[in-house]
Amino acid sequence: MSISPALQAAARSAYRTLYRASASTFYGDDRVLKAFRDKMRQDTLAGLSQTDPQLYEKNVDLAWEVAEVLQKNIVQAQRVDESPTPDGQETWKLRFTKHTELADNDSIKDPQVEESNRSQRKKEKVQNSSSSSDTPTTSVPRFYSQLKKAHQQRKIPDLREEDLEESFVRVIAQTHRDTRYMSRNAFLGAQSQAGSATFARQNKLSNPGLSKSELQKARQIERERRRRKKAKKKQSAQKGTAADEHD
Repeated sequence: MSISPALQAAARSAYRTLYRASASTFYGDDRVLKAFRDKMRQDTLAGLSQTDPQLYEKNVDLAWEVAEVLQKNIVQAQRVDESPTPDGQETWKLRFTKHTELADNDSIKDPQVEESNRSQRKKEKVQNSSSSSDTPTTSVPRFYSQLKKAHQQRKIPDLREEDLEESFVRVIAQTHRDTRYMSRNAFLGAQSQAGSATFARQNKLSNPGLSKSELQKARQIERERRRRKKAKKKQSAQKGTAADEHD
């Protein structure tokens, strides 16, 4: 299998980003900068012989991740005083860049554990099951006229903004490695699709048996029933006419 031109272009872009990130992070430290770029060059030349697109893409993703870590989480430190203070403490000077990610120690002491996609789906399934059990069971109308009236009087669920936001974030989380190659229209489509799915799920829970598809199915059944009734009535009328002519 060959590597597509788009994937090769993504690899070149990742290499340039990693090259610039190393220049910014290791600025002034020529020895470390040279060692890092030598390692970059070796890994890149070794990756050029890769013919599996999936493995090739993993290497590209790894380059993006390393560049992000270099920019946000790696800083240069220089000791100000050669001799420590009487209490054994040392003074260091840190060099931050515009990309350095600043935070407090509380986020490190109590990190938020990110749930896997499987855990999230299992949690949603349990929540949906509990919601469906709490929803009072209502009898679905049998005839189309009753079903149509119930459909018109159904309660429209409120689609809250946080529901849309949660679904949209989950879409990005599942495809975080592809967000660099997706256009803005693709993101808007993903958000719209997530919102429609959320609305359909809430509508099904709030109005069991009154969905649009079920209403269309009931309408089709009603048409077939009326057609059979009309044909039967016509057949009975023809039999009555034939009997009168015979008499």
